[in-house]
Order: sequence, then C-alpha cells, then structure tokens
Amino acid sequence: MNRYVKTALLAGAAWSALSTFAMAQDAASQEPSALDDVIVTARRTEESAQRTPLALSAFSGEQLARQGAQQVTDLQGSVPNLNIVQGRGSSNSTNIYIRGVGQPDALQTFDPAVGVYVDDVYYSRIRGTQFDLLDLERVEVLRGPQGTLYGKNTIGGALKLISRRPGQEFRARGSVAYGDYDMIDVQGAVSGPITDQLAFGLSALHSERGGYVTDPVTGAEYNDKNSNAVRASLAWDPVSNIRVDLNADYSKDDAGLTVGQAQNTLTNLFGAPRLVLPAVAPEYNFQTRTTPGLPNETRLETWGSALRVAWDLSDNLTLKSITSYRELNTDDYIDFDATQLEIADALVAVDQSQVSQELQATYTNGGLTAVGGLYYLKEDVASHQESYNDDLTANLNFPPLFPGSYTFTRFIDDQLETTSKAAYANLTYQVTDALRVSGGVRYTEEEKDYARQTSVTSSSPLLVSAYGFLPPVGKYDDTSVMISADYQVTDGVMAYARFSQGFKSGGYNGRANTPAESTEYRPETADSYEIGVKSSAWDNRFRFNVAMFQTKYDDFQARVTGLSSDPITGLPIGGLSVINAGGLDLFGWEVETAVAPISNLTFDAQIGYLDASYDEFNDSRFTATGGSRAFQDPAFSPKWTARYGGQYVFDLSGGGDITLGAAAKFRSRMALAIDNTLTNSLVPLESMYQNSYWLYDARVVWNDASGRYSVGAYGQNLSDEVYKTDAQEFSSIGNIRTAYYGAPRTWMLKLTARY
Repeated sequence: MNRYVKTALLAGAAWSALSTFAMAQDAASQEPSALDDVIVTARRTEESAQRTPLALSAFSGEQLARQGAQQVTDLQGSVPNLNIVQGRGSSNSTNIYIRGVGQPDALQTFDPAVGVYVDDVYYSRIRGTQFDLLDLERVEVLRGPQGTLYGKNTIGGALKLISRRPGQEFRARGSVAYGDYDMIDVQGAVSGPITDQLAFGLSALHSERGGYVTDPVTGAEYNDKNSNAVRASLAWDPVSNIRVDLNADYSKDDAGLTVGQAQNTLTNLFGAPRLVLPAVAPEYNFQTRTTPGLPNETRLETWGSALRVAWDLSDNLTLKSITSYRELNTDDYIDFDATQLEIADALVAVDQSQVSQELQATYTNGGLTAVGGLYYLKEDVASHQESYNDDLTANLNFPPLFPGSYTFTRFIDDQLETTSKAAYANLTYQVTDALRVSGGVRYTEEEKDYARQTSVTSSSPLLVSAYGFLPPVGKYDDTSVMISADYQVTDGVMAYARFSQGFKSGGYNGRANTPAESTEYRPETADSYEIGVKSSAWDNRFRFNVAMFQTKYDDFQARVTGLSSDPITGLPIGGLSVINAGGLDLFGWEVETAVAPISNLTFDAQIGYLDASYDEFNDSRFTATGGSRAFQDPAFSPKWTARYGGQYVFDLSGGGDITLGAAAKFRSRMALAIDNTLTNSLVPLESMYQNSYWLYDARVVWNDASGRYSVGAYGQNLSDEVYKTDAQEFSSIGNIRTAYYGAPRTWMLKLTARY
C-alpha cells in the first residue's frame, strides 16, 4: 500500500481515537452545542439535509465565512470524491469532477458534466463559473446523476449556489482582507426593507492578487487575480401568497495569463527538437517563460438577470416561474506550451448568451409531495479563435516549426445555437410513518445548429488553406428516471436506496484542425445505484453519513490527440479528435462525519473512495493491446480523498472569543489528462499525473463580545506543497504537454463587521 495512503488511513484512525477520547470526557458542567442542520432544496422542495435521500454536502454562508473560503474552488477537499479546481489555461473557468465524471475543456462546443446553478438558474458553460462567494445563504453539492429534477449535463452531479434573500430586517456586512502576493479583497452587503412588502439588497466585491508565477527574464506576473462583481436584489411580497424576486448581477475579471510548466521537449511537427527539456520535469519553482509579444491578458465580462415568482394557489399547490437572461464575453490569451516558443499560442474570444424559462408546480397533500415542470433553454455561442505558430526564436538557434522558417496563423470562427426543451415530474409518497418512496422522470429534446470556418495564413504558400464545416442540425433526446426509497429507522437514523440516471448532450468537435476531425459525437449516459445511511445522535452533537455507489457510464466523450495530414498540402498537422470511447465502471463510498464532544470543540471528516476503470475504450492505434485503451487510468479520479478538520472556541472573560481551526487534506495519485500514456504504449506518462499529497490549512479568528466584529488570520498550504491540479496533453501539436499547479503557501488577514 502506498505510504501516503497508509498515512491518510492512520490520520483517520487518529482522528477517530481523538474524537472518542473527547466524547468520553465529563461534559456535565458544560452545555455542548448541536451541529448545524442546513435546510436544502436538492429535491426542489425544502427539507433537512439529513432527511434528503441522496448524497449531498451543504454549507451555510456562515460556515464558509468561518473557514475563510473565498471562491468555489475552496470547496476542494471539503466534499468527498469532488475535484473542483481552476480550469487549465484560464482564470475564469472551473474544472469540476464528481465521482470520476466531469469535463475539463472550456471550449464552447463542449458541455459540462456537472451542472452549475445560481438561484436555480443553469449556467451552460464552465467559463464564468470561477465564482467568488459573495453574500450566500448556502452552497449545495449533489453527488451522482441528477437527470430528473435538474436535467441535461448533470451526469456527474450538481453545484448549487443560493444567495441571501433580502428581508424586513436591516442587515449589513463588510470585510476587508489583505494577504501575500499583495492580495486585497473588499466585500460589502446591505439589505433591508423599503416598504412592508418590498425589500432591497446590494452586494459588491473587489478582489485582486499579484501573480504567483513570474517570467524569470521579463519579470511579468501570471496566475494573478483582478475581479469586480456587484449584485442587486428585490424581494416583493405584495400579498401573503405571492413572492417575487428580481436579481441582477455583473462581474468582470481582468487577469493576466494562466500558465503552467512545460513537461517535455518541444518539437516541430516532423519530430525535430525545438526546445530540449529534461526527460523528467524538475520541481516547479513557479517561474515560466512565455512568448514575447503574447498579450498577458485573460478577460471575462458577464451579466444577467433572473425573475422568480412563486404563487401559493392554496395550502397544497404552489406555482413557480423562473425566467433568466445571461451574457458572457471572454478574450483569453493562452500559452499552451508554457515556454518562449510560439507553438499553438492562442486567442479564444467567446460571446455567449442564454435565455431560460422554467415553470414548476409543487403539490403537497398528506403524505404526497409532487413536483413537476417544463423547461426551455436557448443558447447562442459565437467564437473567434486565433492560433499563432511562428519562429520568433530563430535567433536563439531553435529549429523552426517548419523547414525554411515558415510561420502560420490559424483562424477559426464558429457559431453554435442550442435549443433545449424538457418536461419532468417527481413524486414522493409517505407509505408509513417511517417509509417513503419516490420516483421521477424527465424527457429532454435538444437541437444543436453548428457552423465553422477555418483558414490558415502563412509565410509559405504550402501552408495556406481553408475549409468549412456545416453539418446537419444535431438532434438528441433522452428519458432519465429516478427511483428511491428511504426508511427512518429511528428519530436520528435514516437509510435509503436510490437509482438515478443522467444524460450529457452530444455535439461537435470544436478543436478540429482538419475536415476529417470535424465530427459529431453522441450523448453520454449514466446509470447509478446508491445506498446510504444518514445518522445523528447525542442530541445532534454527533453525525455520521455514509453512501456507497456503483455507476455505469456509457458513450464517454473523450477528447484525444492524434496525428493527421492537411488534406491540401499533405503536411502533418496536429490532430485533436472527440470520440465516444466506450464506458467506465465507477464504484466507491463516502463518509461525512462530525462531532461536538464538549462545548466549543468540533471535529469533522470527509473521506471518499473511488475505484474508476474503463469498461471499454476503443482506439485502433493501440495495436499492442488489441485496439483498446481500457488499461489507462480515467482522469481526475483519485482513489482516495480525505479531509480531517477541527476547531476549538476559547471564551474570553468579559465576552468575545477566539477560534482556532485547522484542516489536513489528502488526495491520492491521479491522472490529469485522458491521454496519459504514449500512443500504443502501456507506460504511464508521469508528467500527466499528480502523486499523492497532503495540504494543511489553519485559522485563528477573534470575535468581539457583540458578535459584530471579527479579525481572522488564515493560512493555506502551510507546508508549501508543490502539486499539479490540471494538465494539457496536446502532444500531436509540437509535443506539448503542460502541467498547471495549485497555489503555493499563502496567508490572509481579514477584518469583518456585521450589523
């Protein structure tokens, strides 16, 4: 057994022993506090997270603030079998995998596999989801397919952010934070009544940080942050049975390049070396060269509005309408090779808009709860891409990309129009006082209208080419079902079993470099079986939740590298294809537990185990294994994830308190790319893996006697671990393999005021 895994298991045993010891202490003279019970809407109706028969993790806004969480990626480690990191080569996209199911490519033609929702509005791209946590009521992470109540592209699960609704009580909160790399974060939120029926809320933030990656020659900084956001809300209750919520938000991100580390020698397309690098990349020192003249920019601007109306027609029946419009615009420059060479450096400019409408009805009568609805989404995405391939380093005696110092620029302009329609229903019936059964179904129809034009300009006539791709409208449909049963064994123990399905839409290869690669791929589907127990005891001071799952994941959409020839010139040109590779088998279990043994002391742990393997992965190039790549490791599927945390609150004489908190997070070895061996080879590409590692965080927070003011010191990655979070495998283009890294050790001081 790997020594890191042994360490993780020993840490878990030590945590359990410490918890047991603390529970054995005499606490008769103290008044222990119960654990938080978060109310969630995972099944589109309000219920306790402990009474919801599916695997989910829920965090209140106060919990997130206490932990010093700033962005959604700070959830990494707090949810078993969740991988949530900044997307590769982008400051504004998020790579989310749940239980081995996800989609890391931010290109506009690739749909996500984990649905992201803000106030029940679906965000259809992974760009624009690198959210700052601003004035939230709670965050919910639903694990496993959510195809019935949430629909397409939730084949892995769903991430839900729910903002705070303005109310009839005045509320204000502000914070100022400063940290290393000149980090400054300023947030403010205020809400309160305008009239007896109308309330208004406004929140805003500015967050900036210098780059923790630098160019050793120019001193330029990369992997920085510069974000601004504002959100306004109106809550109107004109009569007792009607609730109207209108939200509008705007955010802008204006950061530098997000760069990584080149992992191997770079070549021209004929295999001749251009830049010789060590066979094994040295430990990253957070220094990266980039192409001279490539703009140090990744920009995003997004805004939108949502109108939600709920009408209680009776004590039993509620109708709800959710109407939303959103726009997103990005201009991302990307240095794929992460060196001073110009190999496939790119501009990716995206203009996206979406309008969605959902109509929902909820009916309750005795032991029956029914939820049903209709959903419509219309999305338009226009993209302009430029790929720069030049010989700017000829004076440094690097061989040119093509003999004769030829240069070329590829231009891609495409347009994708998606229309999605769905109808769904979900019924829950209380058979006895202890037994509930639920069933749901959703039918989805989707059309994708795609057009693409590619052209190449070059200093050599041999490389000039152009072609178009105008396929027939893609039409996809799916019926997903869910069946569950739960039994309340005691007041504090519930057991459940659940079967659920998910669907991820088909589409077109937006990374094609030749007509032969301009192909359509089919939808993905998943069937998942899950059993679990959720338990609370000891006056709700002890919680232990466990879930076990088996998922069959079919028609997996794999973006793989290859090598093809330009149809006009016959010259080799890097190939990137998308294929329905086959299927995966995913088995695992998850534990979430917490205990408050004595007053002011809390321990918690989240542990995930995942056994992910390909059932089938066909690729005719792998002749040594009979045309199969099923021996490879699925990406972003570590066998173990674990987090062990604890905090103690010291009461101060005269009022106020000091909280000490710490957490240790473990992640075992995992692949960071689908292509993680050479073609027709069984040998793993170590550069496309991250070995097992630990991260350690800590915090010290002072609260004044009134509870209005607090000052906190937060440290992340205290051991200064160097670890990869993502990777690009573009070896068919100049032998590019690039790894991206998590932040080094950081600290932050934060002052918060509440009214």
